[in-house]
Amino acid sequence: MTHPRTSLRRQDGAALPVMLIMMLVMLVTSIYLLRSSNSATLAASNLAYDATLSRAVDFGLHTGFQWLSDTASTAKASLNEDDAGHGYSAILDTTLTPNDEKFWEDSVVVEDDDGNRIRYAIHRMCTRAGSFSSANQACVLTSANTVKIGDKVAIGESLASDAPAYASSPQVHYVITARLDGARGGNVINQMAVLIGA
Repeated sequence: MTHPRTSLRRQDGAALPVMLIMMLVMLVTSIYLLRSSNSATLAASNLAYDATLSRAVDFGLHTGFQWLSDTASTAKASLNEDDAGHGYSAILDTTLTPNDEKFWEDSVVVEDDDGNRIRYAIHRMCTRAGSFSSANQACVLTSANTVKIGDKVAIGESLASDAPAYASSPQVHYVITARLDGARGGNVINQMAVLIGA
């Protein structure tokens, strides 16, 4: 029995280096994919944490607004003087920012249902205590606009669109600032501007 002759060719081994290079590229790509997915997870976690803190700080803003609204409706004249027990100051020192500790000297600390401790302070946007119309007083004021769409025009008033609409008393500006110091070292500060008729 005779066997056909097979030629034995020498193998060059070119496939092995190509495969090693492909494996190295796949390894590096998988490392970058893992790192980018970790970065995306951390960024999403930080955004969710910040949104949670911001919602918690809003509890301080609403608590301060409730006190300011109740006081304005029952004893508006008391807003001409400081009330440290409720975190209220009749002046706004424009040299201070919410990052200064002196800004928070008379602040009130409240706790929400989740156990977050929120500080809030209320400032009337005036340069000194007393009535908004007193001498040497400078307050941020806005003319009240009582015009409503659909109202009937009173006798003696104009239907012209450019007719002046005078208000009887201006609105004084107040700013409520709330701050929450987070457990992981971050803090959130939110502010709300409130206009109340003088």
